[in-house]
Amino acid sequence: MLHGLALAALHATDTLAERSAEAAWLDAQCRLCDSVAAPLQAWLASPPQEDRLLHAIASALHLQPVELIAVALAAAVETDAMAGRVIAWLQAPVGTSRPTVGLALAAANALGMDAALNALLEGGARDTGLLMLDSDLETSRRPLPEQALHVPLPLVMALRDGFSRWPGVKLEQADPTAAVASLRAATARQAHALKSGGKSGGNNSALVIRSGHPREARTAATLIAHALDMQVALFESEPPKGVGVWLALLGALPVLCHELAPGDSRKLSRLPGYTGPVLVACGPDGSFEHEGDTVASWRVPLPDAAERSGLWAGHTPDAHLAEQLGLQYRYDAARIRQLGRAASYQAGLDNAQHIARAHISAAARSGVAAELGTLAELLPENIGDDALVIPPTLREGLVGLRQRCELRENLAAGLGPSARTRYKPGVRALLVGASGTGKTLAAGWLATQLGLPLYRVDAASVTSKYIGETEKNLAQLFARAEHAEVVLLFDEADSLFGKRTDVKESNDKFANAQTNYLLQRIESFEGIAILTSNSRSRFDSAFTRRLDVILDFPQPSPDERRALWVAHLGDAHALSGGDLNRVASACDLAGGHIRNVVLAAAARARHQQRDIAYADVLVGIAAECRKLGRQVPAGLGSAADAESRAGA
Repeated sequence: MLHGLALAALHATDTLAERSAEAAWLDAQCRLCDSVAAPLQAWLASPPQEDRLLHAIASALHLQPVELIAVALAAAVETDAMAGRVIAWLQAPVGTSRPTVGLALAAANALGMDAALNALLEGGARDTGLLMLDSDLETSRRPLPEQALHVPLPLVMALRDGFSRWPGVKLEQADPTAAVASLRAATARQAHALKSGGKSGGNNSALVIRSGHPREARTAATLIAHALDMQVALFESEPPKGVGVWLALLGALPVLCHELAPGDSRKLSRLPGYTGPVLVACGPDGSFEHEGDTVASWRVPLPDAAERSGLWAGHTPDAHLAEQLGLQYRYDAARIRQLGRAASYQAGLDNAQHIARAHISAAARSGVAAELGTLAELLPENIGDDALVIPPTLREGLVGLRQRCELRENLAAGLGPSARTRYKPGVRALLVGASGTGKTLAAGWLATQLGLPLYRVDAASVTSKYIGETEKNLAQLFARAEHAEVVLLFDEADSLFGKRTDVKESNDKFANAQTNYLLQRIESFEGIAILTSNSRSRFDSAFTRRLDVILDFPQPSPDERRALWVAHLGDAHALSGGDLNRVASACDLAGGHIRNVVLAAAARARHQQRDIAYADVLVGIAAECRKLGRQVPAGLGSAADAESRAGA
């Protein structure tokens, strides 16, 4: 091996007669060499099997002889204990078992090779991180000849075995059988383009893979790597020095994982020693620059409806159900597998032999794998038709909104070119009305009807005092929501989507930039967004055009209030029809306030272990009116009178 040749050359010039174990080991190395220089020439012409990777990387990096010897010595001490002992013996009294700069130069001279110091300091080995000095790793006070040489341990193992792990870097192999045909074809085309770009343009062609969820982008990257006959190396942080040589040794494709805010730009890290393509897995925002050029982007496509139906067919024997699920849910293959497993669990709870639509809906509504983090809160409650008491015209509007959501993917198909141009399969609706009129309840009803999870956006988690952070959070929220196929609910949406103001202070400028981003992103959003507000006048005028539906929630009429009282009270009450008519006509309360009254009355009644009485309702009405700053309506009577009548 090369390190043995170099150490034998040093021993041949040594005149000491000391017969230590180190000297005996060097004697054995010398006996393997007929002369000092000839074995090195033979190694360069035809290296032994154990040094073939070192020889290959030296040829690829055009290493000078002194660099090659330094790398061989520095790598040997990491795996050969005797080599370390011999080097320490030769370097005494420096006191280190790692080879020094001086030792490498001496070995090159002994072998009759060029031993230029500049080759060690400025050559390809140090530039790529294959070889490092003490001063590269820490502040060193030793003079240059006494500085130790290092080869990173992952590179040492890769040079020896052809494989190693780099801490913090995840290696992955693709499973093409788990991907749909359209994605395999699309990634094969991207791989062909990358390979062609590398042949025509030289080194390091690059591609940004965009998706609503990092997992989906990484899956696409592994498929591209498979088409290139490579494995994937995922980098969650900046690539360390020396990793380019490691990638070349392993034949791995680097995938840099980044999440950028809108308007952000980043230069891709240089990977000296690696000459293949570079992939970036990221969300829909931001831009990347590589070698002075903007990197091309590719958005991972969703499976089409037929492919989605085929995936669902693997979870249910009902072909019609599989077809309907493929049309209704815009999921990728990984999410369909997750929902299929979750639906099977739901079916097991019901002792059902096969999953049904209700099981799929329950799994989806539970927010399985939605992964929106702390940016939004899941509202898992199912809202049935009987819980939503609204005017018939408003119900018709909600039914129309539901139909728009169900047909949104192919709504523009078959229409004219003006309708098809720039069409996005997103739905944006604004529900306007006073507090308590049922806007949030209607959003829950819509999500229940669609069989999708409802997430309420937490404005406090999204907004940030730091410039650009709010936009970054919103970008991540919209991207994840698109991928997960959820209904986003922006309660009191005017706090985020409010009117732009005249710029009088620097804060106004940044607030307007946030509003501008929201207006643009909500228009390109491919999911379902429901916004609620007390007044449409609080929104920017440019926002109205970007909405597909605006529904007004009026205050309930007396008949609707009576229906609300009945829907909230249920059967556990002792109110007569006259009592219900009285509170419905006299109390101008919306559904949310009626709910508060009924809950307060229920607490009072159950404390006394009886049904809700009219007096309990009157006490609740009085408390709610105090909250609202109103007087209790006349004509209802007092709670004391109601209790006395009930006792009589």
